[in-house]
Amino acid sequence: MTDPWVALEPGADPAERVRILRRAHETFTVAGTVPRPVRAVVADSWRRSARAGVGPDGTASVELTDGDLGAYRAEHPLARVMPLFRELMGTFAADGEHLLAVCDAHGRLLWVEGHPATRRKAGRMNFVPGARWAESAVGTNAPGTAVAVDRPVQVFAAEHFIRRVQPWTCAAAPVHDPRTGRVLGAVDITGGDGLAHPHSLGFVQAVARAAESHLALLAPERPGTAVPELTVLGRDEAHFTTGGRGLRLSRRHSEILVLLARHPEGMTGDELMCALYEDESVTPVTLRAELARLRGILGPGLLASRPYRLTVPVESDVAVVERRLAAGAVTAAVTAYAGPLLPASQAPAVARLRGRLADGLRAALIARGDPDLLADWVHAPWGEDDLDVWRALAAARPTAAVRARLRALESELAVPDGWSRR
Repeated sequence: MTDPWVALEPGADPAERVRILRRAHETFTVAGTVPRPVRAVVADSWRRSARAGVGPDGTASVELTDGDLGAYRAEHPLARVMPLFRELMGTFAADGEHLLAVCDAHGRLLWVEGHPATRRKAGRMNFVPGARWAESAVGTNAPGTAVAVDRPVQVFAAEHFIRRVQPWTCAAAPVHDPRTGRVLGAVDITGGDGLAHPHSLGFVQAVARAAESHLALLAPERPGTAVPELTVLGRDEAHFTTGGRGLRLSRRHSEILVLLARHPEGMTGDELMCALYEDESVTPVTLRAELARLRGILGPGLLASRPYRLTVPVESDVAVVERRLAAGAVTAAVTAYAGPLLPASQAPAVARLRGRLADGLRAALIARGDPDLLADWVHAPWGEDDLDVWRALAAARPTAAVRARLRALESELAVPDGWSRR
């Protein structure tokens, strides 16, 4: 294979390739070994799928329906580029009896459009809007794997981990937020063996880049009209967007902005001192110097004093997660949670907020008992040793792989029931 990301070389016999892949898939499901010539990207994905407890005879579950799906799609960033996706891919999908699909960063399908007969056929395997096609839920597939590895992927026939998906071929590419670089989701083309061609992979990659360029152009007409945005989940240094500028802040400045965004009424110098510093030997002069530097970085008029406060409302990813949790939208809250709040911060108030946010999500996940959401949590870096969530996953999806991991974790941590370690 000259290009490891292309499923089928030009001129290769698709039927013979399918026979080889089916034998390899059977070998893996029985013995756990991946024979050649399975591509490395597929072999790695099969192993991840097995570790996540996905079975080869499983199926996707529909997670969002009706009003919940509509509300979630309406606020998703990729809704802004759906007209572009339709313009670039709609005719190709309809004429070729393919499907255009768009998923979010957790592999949840938001839109599935295209040839009516193909849509009906795909519906029989729950390839429908609102269904969870994350790799950790249904194994190797183009949209889910593209999100998992953060690069364009083509998946041909029996390269799919779940057998009922193996008649299909798909190609998908991740779409990133042009300001932060984070994965927003993926755009996918799904259909028959004819898509197993380098052109289909290059096509979706070009469409994804066009979408990112379009998102970058969708800035406010007048600088300063957009609400400033603070991104602090899953990163040690905040990203702050204001007036068309993107700023990467130091850890201390990140902590200060987190606190001031949560206290629009303002905080006194003494309150900030207690919230930021464990060391009582730190003087007010140190804090005033930090605030003066932050004021210079943010620009004129954003940071006021007496008390210290932000002069405009600031939207943060922390607030988004909290609002969704409060509304009972657990799936949407987990989707917005990119990781612990400023994980390296030792500021007392930030550490307390970090713990409350994570504990609130964990409690909601355990109460919901959705195996896909639980699996996503324990396979994320921040949840891989979360004993309570592993126990909840074992109750909801008691596969051999999940039970084995739970036993190993309980033995490793040597923690009795009723305790937790994160």
